[in-house]
Amino acid sequence: MSIMMELDRGCSNLREYGNEQSLLSKPDGSSTFVQGDTSILAGVYGPAEVKVSKEIYDRATVEVLIQPKMGLPGVRERAREQCARETCEAALLLTLHPRSSVTVILQVVHDDGSLPSCCLNATCMALMDAGLPMSHLFCSVTCAISKDGQIITDPTALQEKESRALLTFAIDSVEHNVLMSSTKGSFSLQELQRCIAISQRASEQIFQFYRESVKR
Repeated sequence: MSIMMELDRGCSNLREYGNEQSLLSKPDGSSTFVQGDTSILAGVYGPAEVKVSKEIYDRATVEVLIQPKMGLPGVRERAREQCARETCEAALLLTLHPRSSVTVILQVVHDDGSLPSCCLNATCMALMDAGLPMSHLFCSVTCAISKDGQIITDPTALQEKESRALLTFAIDSVEHNVLMSSTKGSFSLQELQRCIAISQRASEQIFQFYRESVKR
């Protein structure tokens, strides 16, 4: 099932989004997520057996691995893996599967900006496809602040390069609270608050896209 959808460009300038679930046969859940020209393929494995060294007696262990388009994972991928893992841990009902593991593997197909957000959105759709119990869904929005103070949502790679700050947020589907934030560059408290408010409004469009995707 493949869906492409032009999101409402009123309050936040989001690019066209696309999603296709159950692409892969080996994972328990899979999804490809497209934001403009940025594309991620996600696979979820689990709950499954976990190594004794990683076992947690009262909940499942979450592991996220990001494979870049070319070369080996580096420091940047490790930081993004941590952000994705923390977001998954906040959403998944891990106590239902103690002493087990949930592994998310993300393959970068193409990067044209807002890659951390695309990774998180692909992860959520893959978790849904795997049927794993969650207290809420989550989505992610990236904001770039230009040198003249303009806030750009879902920026392209060029817009990211020309910006003075990048902020990525994970938002939950129930209260629209911020589950995770990752920032780079310099910005004021007022700019941070504006970016959070814009991301929360944009999240409503993304959750509506989730609903349309699952419905179809």
